[in-house]
Order: sequence, then structure tokens, then C-alpha cells
Amino acid sequence: MTEFSVVTAPVVNVQITSSLSSFGSEKRFDKSLTIGALKMKLELITGCPTAHMDLQVFTKDNKLVATMNNNDALLGSYPVDDGMRIHVVNKDPSVQVGDFEDVSKVEKYEMKDEEYEKKQDSVLAWKKRNKLGRFAEKSEEEQAREEEERKQKERAEEEAAKAITVGSRCEVRTANAPAKRGEVMYVGLTDFKPGWWVGVKYDEPLGKNDGSVAGKKYFECPPKYGGFVKPAFVTVGDFPEEDFGMDDDEM
Repeated sequence: MTEFSVVTAPVVNVQITSSLSSFGSEKRFDKSLTIGALKMKLELITGCPTAHMDLQVFTKDNKLVATMNNNDALLGSYPVDDGMRIHVVNKDPSVQVGDFEDVSKVEKYEMKDEEYEKKQDSVLAWKKRNKLGRFAEKSEEEQAREEEERKQKERAEEEAAKAITVGSRCEVRTANAPAKRGEVMYVGLTDFKPGWWVGVKYDEPLGKNDGSVAGKKYFECPPKYGGFVKPAFVTVGDFPEEDFGMDDDEM
């Protein structure tokens, strides 16, 4: 086996680029590393498999000066100086450009709210201990004011709901959604959420259910024709089914 020796400074600072990524990084390597060992380090940096890796050396002026293809040679035996660039060329067809940049392919861990609330080393736990944000202690006056505001909101919602009659034609308008027409099928309290709700059978399959929520039936309608909305979003009146311009002799 041929012997190699390091004849320059013991370490070198170089730029690392890769054919797999548009990002680069600056790294320091010991020149006594073999090219095989260097490739293993570069696999961790670039994601390019060692067995399918070519290494090219470029000057600061982006001129190719060497290809490091001898795995037994030392890094210092090649003309690599500070500020130069080592470019990793991927030859594995199963690894594509951008595979390590597209974060949408990375499986994300999501913690359930119940689990997060049980943790004692979280920001939520810290806020609870220090009574900050929504956990801050409120004066009796503040508590009384908030309670009165809540009751006023409930009374206003109840009044609006009682002004809506089952069987009436209606139009529903909610934020960021087109207006939907239908028939009022239910008005009252529910088991799925607090407050007053209006059950509507829409003229088109633009709803979310068949009049049932969580296994309880509130009214009858075909699947996807039913929905529940707050009274504030319901207007009762002369809202006939919309005509989309379909004549009998024109299909």
C-alpha cells in the first residue's frame, strides 16, 4: 500500500456544497483524515451515500483543481487550502435533488392537548405557576364584569334564536364562505356545544351532516345537506331555492 504524508497545515477550513442541495456550509477538517473517512463525515452533512459519492475540489475562483477519488489517500495529499470548496457529487439515482430540503416530507410529531397540559416543564405550566396570561388572578370587579358580559351575550343569542321559526326559509352567511339557502329544521340547545344553535337543511349538499351530531338526531335530512350555525348567521325571509338558469330544453 502506498504511503501518504501531510505536508501542509494540519487543519483546513473549506466550503461544502452538494449536488443534492442548494445550501452550503463551512467546515473544518483535519488533513490527516483519509478520503474514505471524510466521505463518511460528508454523508452526515449532505445526505449523499458514501458509496455513491464523488468529491471535487474547487478554488476560491470556482476552478476545478482535483477530484478526490482515492479513499485511502489523506485529505492533506490533495491541493486543498483554506477557503476552497469541496463539492459532493451524488451518483445514487434513488436520492434526488431537493430530497433534504422539502420539509413537507418530514413526519412531524404532534402532542395532544391533554398530554401537553400534564407536562410540568412546558410554557403552559410555567404560566399557570406564575399566574400569567389567561391564568392571571382577576379582581372581583373584573370577574363580575366578565360574568355580566357573558350573560348579556347569552341573552342576546337566545332572543335571536327565538325569533327564528322552524319551517322558515332562510339564508346562512358565515365568514369566508358563500351564502347558502335552506329551511330551518331545529332551533334550541344541543349536547355537542353550549349555547343556542339553528339546524338547517340546505337546498344543496353543502352541509356537514344529516341532522345528527355525535350520534344524536336533531332533524331529518339527506347526508351532507344538514348543518348547525349560530343564530347570528341566519336570516329568515323569502329565500326561494335558487334558479341556476337551467331551462328544460337546455342541458
